[in-house]
Amino acid sequence: MTHQSLEQKLILNSQEYIVHNINLLEEMGLAKINRLPFTARVLIENLARNMDSKTIQWADILTAAKFYETCAQTSELIAFYPARVLMQDFTGVPAVVDFATMRDAIKAAGRDPKKINPLVPVDLVIDHSIQVDHFKEKNSFFLNAQKEYQRNKERYQLLKWAQKSFDNFRVVPPESGICHQINLEYLATVIATKKTKEGLVAFPDTLVGTDSHTTMINALGVLGWGVGGIEAEAVMLGQPYYMNLPQIIGVNFIGKPQKQITSTDIALYVTNILRKENVVEKIVEYTGEGLKSLTLTDRATISNMSPEYGATAGFFPIDELTLEYLEQTNRSETAARVEAYCKACGFFNTYDDNINFSKKIDVDLSLIETSIAGPSRPQDRISLFGVKQKVTKIFDLGSRKNIQINPENKPHVLTNGSVVIAAITSCTNTSNPYTMIGAGLAAKKAIEKGLSIPWYVKTSLSPGSRVVLDYLTGSGLMEYFQEIGFNNTGFGCMTCIGNSGPLDPFIEESIKTNNLDVMSVLSGNRNFEARIHQDVTGNFLMSPILVVIYAIAGRIDIDFKSEPLGISEKGNPVFMDDIWPDADEINQFVETYVQKKFFKNQYANIFTGDALWQELEVNESTTFKFNEDSTYIRRPPFFKDFSLDVPDPEDIKDAHALLVLEDSVTTDHISPAGAIPVEYPAGRYLIENGVKPWEFNSYGSRRGNHEVMMRGTFANIRIKNRLVSDTGGLTLKFPGKTQEFVFDASQKYQDEKRDLVIFGGSEYGTGSSRDWAAKGTSLLGVKAVITTSFERIHRSNLVGMGVLPLVFKEGESFETVGLKGDEIFEIQGLNQIKPNGFLNIIALKNGQKINFQVIVKLNTDIEIDYIKNGGILHYVLRQMITA
Repeated sequence: MTHQSLEQKLILNSQEYIVHNINLLEEMGLAKINRLPFTARVLIENLARNMDSKTIQWADILTAAKFYETCAQTSELIAFYPARVLMQDFTGVPAVVDFATMRDAIKAAGRDPKKINPLVPVDLVIDHSIQVDHFKEKNSFFLNAQKEYQRNKERYQLLKWAQKSFDNFRVVPPESGICHQINLEYLATVIATKKTKEGLVAFPDTLVGTDSHTTMINALGVLGWGVGGIEAEAVMLGQPYYMNLPQIIGVNFIGKPQKQITSTDIALYVTNILRKENVVEKIVEYTGEGLKSLTLTDRATISNMSPEYGATAGFFPIDELTLEYLEQTNRSETAARVEAYCKACGFFNTYDDNINFSKKIDVDLSLIETSIAGPSRPQDRISLFGVKQKVTKIFDLGSRKNIQINPENKPHVLTNGSVVIAAITSCTNTSNPYTMIGAGLAAKKAIEKGLSIPWYVKTSLSPGSRVVLDYLTGSGLMEYFQEIGFNNTGFGCMTCIGNSGPLDPFIEESIKTNNLDVMSVLSGNRNFEARIHQDVTGNFLMSPILVVIYAIAGRIDIDFKSEPLGISEKGNPVFMDDIWPDADEINQFVETYVQKKFFKNQYANIFTGDALWQELEVNESTTFKFNEDSTYIRRPPFFKDFSLDVPDPEDIKDAHALLVLEDSVTTDHISPAGAIPVEYPAGRYLIENGVKPWEFNSYGSRRGNHEVMMRGTFANIRIKNRLVSDTGGLTLKFPGKTQEFVFDASQKYQDEKRDLVIFGGSEYGTGSSRDWAAKGTSLLGVKAVITTSFERIHRSNLVGMGVLPLVFKEGESFETVGLKGDEIFEIQGLNQIKPNGFLNIIALKNGQKINFQVIVKLNTDIEIDYIKNGGILHYVLRQMITA
C-alpha cells in the first residue's frame, strides 16, 4: 500500500483538490474510523499524507488506527509533520539567533548556509515585549509603544532581517495583538491547502508553537500545541516531530452553564478537575451535547488553558459553531471549504456519543460557579463567595497587624490584602467578546453608581487584537473603561506574562518597608510566584468582569454577599450584584457591535506594521552580522567547537547537586521573564557592560544574549532551594558550603571541571514552553535533572539540549532514598541507555554509599540519539552537513 491508496479527488469551492480520505480505511475493513476521536483522525490523516515508506510506512497508519480503536495503553512512536509553526518574539528571537548561528556553522563546514532555511511556513508575532509603563492616560498605548521600540530596536532589527533573509518566514509587527488571538481570528485556515507536483492538496491545518498556549487554536478544530523552541527549529528544518501516540481523554460536557457564568469560570473549573485526573502527555477532546451551549470563543478560553490542566491539547471538533465563527471573522470562503472537506472526509462533529476514548470524564456545566484561582497556581480554584475566608487563612489576614498607608489623606488605604494590580489582559479572555463587553458594562454601571477605583490600583487594558478596541469603541463602552481607569495600554501580552511594569515608587517602597502582602487580579492564564510583579505576593486569575469589580473593591478579602463595593453619590451602599451585567444585555451588545468588517479591516495589512516598524532599517544578507558589543543579541556558544563526530557517552562522575528543589517548580522559577534585579548576576553583568538599571528591560527581552540568560537561570527571587534557608537564586557551593548565587557557584564548578545534577519534585518544569529554562540549565554545566515527574514541554526541551531527564522509581523520591544534597553522585551506564530504562546512581558521603535506580525519561530511540549528539540541533546539523 502507498499513500495513494487513500487519495481521492474532491471538489471544494469549484476547485479540485487531492485529499487523503481516511474513511477509505473503513471501506477496506481495516479500521472503524467513525468510532475514533477526531484528534485521532487528524493524526492518522497526517500519517497517511506524509507516508514515504521510510519515516512513515503503511503499517504505521494501521497501528495508529488500531491503537485508538482498541484504546490501547502501550503506545507506539509516530512521526508527525505539522503544517506550520507559530512563534512569538520572546521564544522567536533565540530561535532566529540559533538559525543565524547554524548558518555560520554550516558555512564554516564548507556548505551552503542557505540550507538552513524554514521548510514549513512560520509566522512570528511580536507580542511579548510591550510593557505597562504608562496607564490611566489617554495616550498610554502610544507612550508604551514608543518605549517598546526604544528598548527593543536591536531585537526587532534581527526579526526584520530574518523576514528578509529566510523563506517561509513572516513577521507580524508589534502593536498588532497576541499571537494566539491573531492565530484564531486570522492565521488559521482549519483546512489548509498546498501546491504539489500532483496538484492542489487539502488537509487539516496543524501546527506547533513556541508558546505553551498555542493550544488555544484547538477551539477551532486545529490540532496544535506548544513545544520548545529547539523542537520547533527542528520542525522548521523539515524534521518530523517524533511523539508517542497520545491517549485521548474524552471530556463529556453535560447541560448548560447558568446565566451569570463566564468562559473563565468554566476554564478554571475544568482546570481544577483535569489536574487531578493527570492528563499530562495526553490529549483532551471535548464531546457531548453541552458543547452546543459554548461559543467558539468560550471554547478558546478552555483550550487556551490546556497547559494549566496539563494536557498536550484540549481539542474541540469542527461543527456548525466553527463555521459560524469563520463567517463572523471574514473567512466565508474558508468556511465553505472547511464544511465541504470535513463532511466528506469524516471530520465534522455529528455529536455521535459512540466514540472510543481512553477514558471519559463527565462535566456538568450547570454545576459551575463563579470563581477565581490563586494565589499561585491556576488549578487552585476558589468559589467567589469563599474567597474572603480562603485568602484570610492563606495570608493570615485576620490576625496580622493592619498597617494603613494613606498619603495626602486619600480616600482609600493600602494594607495587607490590597489589590495593587488589576489587569484585563491575555488572549485567554480578551478573545471573548462576551467577557470583554461584560467588563465594559460593569464599568459603565459602576460609573453610573458613582464608584471609582482606589488610587493605589494599577489598572490596564491590553486587548489581544485590534478588533477588540473596534467593538468596544463602536459600542461606546471604551469611554467607560477609560473613565474608570482601564485605558488601552497596548496590544500584547503585557501583565499576563509579567510585563506589568513598575508600581508607583511610593507604593513599592511602602510594600517593602512594611512587608505587606499585596495582590494582583488579572484575566490571564498563569499566576505563578513573582510572575506578575516581584513585590506582589498573591496573584488571582478571573474573568474581565471580576477584574473590574475587584479593582473597585481594592482588596482581595471582600465578602461580596455582605460587603459593599462602595457608597453611591446618594449615600447608598453599592454591592457587586448592583453592577453585574445582565447576560441578555451582554449578548445583545455582542450581536450588535462585533462586526465582520472589523476583522476585514484590521487583518487587511497585518504584516505591514506601523510607521515605527517601517522605519527600522535592515540589510538583506545570507548570514547575520553579530555585534560582539551588543547586550541584546550575541552569538551563542551552542556550536562552539562543533564536530561532525558524535561523542561517545560518558558516565557522570564526581557530580555535586547544584540545587535541590521542591514540587511544582515552574519554568518561571527556572528562567524568569520579568524584571532583572540589580544585585543578581544578570544585573551585575549588564552594569559591567554599561547598561543603566532603568535600561535593563526584562529577562524575556534579553533572550538573544546567552550571557544574560545563563546568569538569569534559577534566578527567580521566589525560588526555594532546599540547600539554603534563604529564598531566591542561591545555593551552597561544595565542599566549602559557602552560600552563593547559582550562576556564580556553577562557574566555579565548571572551572573545577565538576559535573552537576539538579534534584526536583513532582511537576518539574510546569508552565511556559521556555526553551531557555533548558538552555540555561545546560550552560550552567548540568548533566542530568532528577525529579519525581516532569511536565511535558520542559522534559522535551532538556532532551533537546542534551540534558538527561531522570525520574525516581514509583514511590521513591529525594527524601525516601535518604539523600541530603551534599553527597557526591555517580550515574552509571550512559552508553547503554534505553527508552524508559533504568540507570544506577551512587551517592557518596563520608565513605558511605547510597545506591538507587532511576528511570531514563527518554520516550523514543530518536531522543536517545539527541542525547548522544548533545542535543537536537547538533543532531540535525550533522544530518544536514553529511546529507
